[in-house]
Amino acid sequence: MKKRFIWVCAAALLFSLGMLAWIYPELPARVPMHWNAAGAVDGWGERHMLLMHSAFLLGVPVLWLALPTLSPQRFAVDSFEATWWFSGMALAGLFAYLQCIHLLAAWRPGFPMDRALVGGIGLFFVLVGNVMGKVRRNFWLGVRTPWTLANERVWYATHRLAAKTMVLGGLLALAAALGGLPGTVAVAALAGAALVPAVFSLVYYKRLERAGTLEA
Repeated sequence: MKKRFIWVCAAALLFSLGMLAWIYPELPARVPMHWNAAGAVDGWGERHMLLMHSAFLLGVPVLWLALPTLSPQRFAVDSFEATWWFSGMALAGLFAYLQCIHLLAAWRPGFPMDRALVGGIGLFFVLVGNVMGKVRRNFWLGVRTPWTLANERVWYATHRLAAKTMVLGGLLALAAALGGLPGTVAVAALAGAALVPAVFSLVYYKRLERAGTLEA
């Protein structure tokens, strides 16, 4: 999986750089950089700023390879290594996708950036949500609240819930993007998918604490 992760990152970077080299000469000096919830451009910048996505994409493999070496032994990623590398591949794919749709939006005025953005993030949530229940206690990936990190039982229950909320939120975001629903629907679905497990971790921890059944 580690080698596959490296190959996927390399392919994603080369593809996005190739698209950048193809489209860049045809771009205007100033390009859209930010869109509001209604899909209207509300921020502009120099076209060289489009390179920032490639910089993030280059940073993904560096970061993903380095972080496991920094983990304390008790919180190592070895116990869910396949999930770790899969999540890294999904993240690299997301950054490559963001680079491509940003280029298309700068190249072709009227490109539905808001729908493309929430649709891509929704797909990312679905992919990572499908493996979220396999993530074990660590400092880098998952719902890392004080309560999940403090207790294995809370971590396990929270991530089983997060797997469901992320898939559901991602599917709702995809449906909103494909169905042309307001961007606020997709944003609410994605925000809820992330916030509900975090709140649950606190509630569940306190419930175990009151019952006197907390374990390290």
